[in-house]
Amino acid sequence: MFKDDNQLDDFFGLKPESHEKISNLQKLPLKKRGVKEIILSIPQLLSKKERYLILAFLLVIIGSAVATPISAFFHFTRSAPDYGGSFTEGVIGEPRYINPLLSRTNDTDRDLVSLIYSGLMKYNEEGKLVPDLVKSYEVSNDGLNYTIYLKDNARWHDGTKVTADDVIFTIQIAQNRDYGSPEMINWSGVEMERIGEYSLIFKLKNKYAQFLNNFTIKILPKHIWQDIKPINFAFSEYNLKPIGSGPYKFSKFKKDKNGRIASYELESNKNYYGGKPYIDNIEFRFFNSEDELIENYNSNNLDSMSSVSPKNLKKIKFKQRLNIHELKIPRYFAIFFNQNQSKKLSDKNIRLALNYGTDKKELVQRVLGNNGIVAEAPLSEGLFEVNNAKEYEYNPDKAKQLLPASVASGSEKINLKLSTSSWPELTEVATILKEQWAKIGIELDIEVMQTPELQQVIKDRSYEMLLFGEVLPPDPDPYNLWHSSQKRDPGLNLALYDNKSVDTLLDEARQTLNPNERIKKYEEFQKLLAEDAPAVFLYNPYYLYPQGKQIKGSDMKIISMPSDRFANVNNWYIETKRTWK
Repeated sequence: MFKDDNQLDDFFGLKPESHEKISNLQKLPLKKRGVKEIILSIPQLLSKKERYLILAFLLVIIGSAVATPISAFFHFTRSAPDYGGSFTEGVIGEPRYINPLLSRTNDTDRDLVSLIYSGLMKYNEEGKLVPDLVKSYEVSNDGLNYTIYLKDNARWHDGTKVTADDVIFTIQIAQNRDYGSPEMINWSGVEMERIGEYSLIFKLKNKYAQFLNNFTIKILPKHIWQDIKPINFAFSEYNLKPIGSGPYKFSKFKKDKNGRIASYELESNKNYYGGKPYIDNIEFRFFNSEDELIENYNSNNLDSMSSVSPKNLKKIKFKQRLNIHELKIPRYFAIFFNQNQSKKLSDKNIRLALNYGTDKKELVQRVLGNNGIVAEAPLSEGLFEVNNAKEYEYNPDKAKQLLPASVASGSEKINLKLSTSSWPELTEVATILKEQWAKIGIELDIEVMQTPELQQVIKDRSYEMLLFGEVLPPDPDPYNLWHSSQKRDPGLNLALYDNKSVDTLLDEARQTLNPNERIKKYEEFQKLLAEDAPAVFLYNPYYLYPQGKQIKGSDMKIISMPSDRFANVNNWYIETKRTWK
């Protein structure tokens, strides 16, 4: 701290000329020295070591004097969210219809819809259904009437009140075939009655236990859309410049030189009924591929990415800047057997052999990097409260025993064809399955298709085996995936599965309002499904969401679809402040 003794003397006020004065004072008897003389002589009486000790003591006193109030401040206050900040998130795709009645088939559209619009209900961070625009609701004893009461402080971004008329208008559009909404199937046959400015009744013809799931539909403003004819519905400018009632509102978008939307900006809705969001602005930037998305993050152009596949995690630089959230999503991938297209697959022993000959753990490890769980049924444990049915452990020896002797001996092969998407993850799964099944005497031909072609093949059910994924809501209803009435498009019974006992269970479950009784029916359904082996269930992948670490408050654990990662976005924050405990 001091280079020499002179600097130390200076600190104690000892100038060179002082030494002679002090020396003369010391020659005086004590009784002749005044107070001033005594004080002045003290430093000269101390050794160098003693002076340093006094200096250290003084510094401790000064430090304590400064630290005590600071320590007290932090002891009696806590860090709390504050308003301000912004972030940029990269997304694969491009917005087309930021409209809740047209956005179902486009993840990019749904992301923006989830921020701009509000639903009657929403899923919380645990995947549970909770009120959103709804203040409260009642269900009649017979399960046919649902009365909802809306919050009276919800407003559209232009300041107009959200009322029961907006809800009725939205559902009527969804029901009208002329508008071409994918939501139509959920509202067919539902009648509505307005009973007040903020209340209405939904009337069902038959009990439907999971009807409340339909309330997650986002609501349109009647005063904006009522004069737009069905033929112009998909072409309205409000599909890109929407007015909603959600936590964020449209600010602006920019196009690139090719006319493609390159970025889209949102600002916080200060009048949001759920409380003004903490983060002021969110910007989305759109990319054609995951590689392009990651490249832009690595170039410091993004704070977060909408998602990333397990295989591409290693390509991400600056991982220390991210929280990579592993979100559970009720989505499973399976191989669906079309017994109508293949006589070989109508043989139950071959279907069982394919189940025993599939090493699912290897798929989860190699394809997902262990970012997922093995699936044994549509309603897997860990995602639903339904217990798993029979598990097909990997056992190639048992698989061979189920096949004809000529196949088991290796003198003959069974040829099967598997159709799947060009999505890299699924093509890798198909390649691994080809390796695994070759060990039991199955020769697999893989047909990889682009999305439009695959969609047509699925619609026509013109495949022998299909490697594909299916999604369920957190409160599941597997009816349209496994009921025999759903074997043809637009149903999603991709295995063309037909079992009258299963049909009965699925019919009864949707009308069983008691959740515990409903679970028992689904457990019985899964038991029968496993015995028939109409598919090989592979895995449930996690949804990997790389989010910038500066963003706090995102505590989602289960999401029903990718856009649900924003379910509690109004509670996210970047800035903080100290508040009293």
